[in-house]
Amino acid sequence: MPLMALIGIFFNPLSSHAQFQKINNLRPYDKTGINIFEDPKDTVTTFDGLKIKFGAGFTQQFQSLKHENPDALRNNIGAVGTPGNKLRSITPGFMTAQANLYIDVQLADGIRLNITNYLSGRHHNEVWVKGGYIQFDKLPFQGQLWEDLMKIATIKIGHYEVDYGDAHYRRSDGGNTIFNPFMDNNIMDAFATEIGGQVMLRKNGLFGMIGLTNGMIKGNIDSLTAAANPDGDYTKSPSILLKGGFDRQLTSDIRLRVSASYYGNQGGGANTLFGGDRTGSNYQYVMEPNTISESTAMAFSGRFNPGFSKKINTFMLNGFLKVKGVELFGTYEQASGRTARETDTRDAKQFAIDGVYRFGFNENLFIGAKYNTVSARLANNQTGTGAGPIVYTDNVKIDRIAAAAGWFLTKNVMLKGEYVVQKYKDFPTADLRAGGKFNGYVLEAVVGF
Repeated sequence: MPLMALIGIFFNPLSSHAQFQKINNLRPYDKTGINIFEDPKDTVTTFDGLKIKFGAGFTQQFQSLKHENPDALRNNIGAVGTPGNKLRSITPGFMTAQANLYIDVQLADGIRLNITNYLSGRHHNEVWVKGGYIQFDKLPFQGQLWEDLMKIATIKIGHYEVDYGDAHYRRSDGGNTIFNPFMDNNIMDAFATEIGGQVMLRKNGLFGMIGLTNGMIKGNIDSLTAAANPDGDYTKSPSILLKGGFDRQLTSDIRLRVSASYYGNQGGGANTLFGGDRTGSNYQYVMEPNTISESTAMAFSGRFNPGFSKKINTFMLNGFLKVKGVELFGTYEQASGRTARETDTRDAKQFAIDGVYRFGFNENLFIGAKYNTVSARLANNQTGTGAGPIVYTDNVKIDRIAAAAGWFLTKNVMLKGEYVVQKYKDFPTADLRAGGKFNGYVLEAVVGF
């Protein structure tokens, strides 16, 4: 069938194949998906035929931020392709809109397919497939054993967003920013799409998950080379994920959720857990050098990647409390790892807490505040701008304070704004981020359906 004819069928509201068909066990992409963590579990709904649903997320931003690095050496020198620590000149303006496209298919009773596409993002300007997976909430096998098992089990197989921690359920992801009351994600943003599978069990408010993935952001059958692995380890190890917790509506007004997660890879080829975002941050060009011309090379402004590409072990504790319209969400993370050029592991710690108050009709208004801090030792193989390799021995620290407010015009349309201050402490003077700071406001208009 020609592509335009297919699109016409899906977007014709009179068609029996209209894109707003209900897909079971799917977290909505609109306001009703807020504070949903794992996809909902429904084993009651019966299958009445194959269904296809299109969804999308669109975000348009206006940014007015300023930045400085007064302690960095040669912070007034640096042009494209030359050494120096001069920051990129930035002015208030609109950022290029980001857009996601979702295709969800109900394939059979309790079996659904998801494909997520990035149509526009900072890191990849071209159309990019985030991934696709099949989720089983029922199995096509006869027998009471399978029926009883799948009442509490959910199986996911494919190329998908790994379920490490709970912070990734509240993050911005390209055009999908409706779940995040703030502009950007945690400074140390744990997010990656990997190929593998996971099994989650849920019963009476308790849940547990075990998963196994390839440990890399994409498929890879190449052999690891000595040039890229000077530690002499040429094996590609899988990543192991473990998660457990408690999530229950204690009363009509009080909900409590706590979880603990582990992600580990003991010898990967190119792990990207803290650098796997294929869209980019929502603070554009802050604390970025003036020496780079390609904008996609500056896609993660304001974030920090500890560089645990060869070996990584990381734990995350999360807590979520909602009392009527008041929400508290906290993250504590302890990570260690190294690059292939290092012989010893390094540590990184992160703490984040935010409070959000939702009020008005159907909680269509909100205000919030967030504090986020990271302490870590940088990789010893990093190179200073024009000053040769830098050997780091002490921890650096990054702090962020943000205040936000938003308004849902409908469940699909939201306006929000944030004022943010982020500071960089204890960076060596040869590093561009020495004494760094950025502050100002960002506005977003968001559509999700």
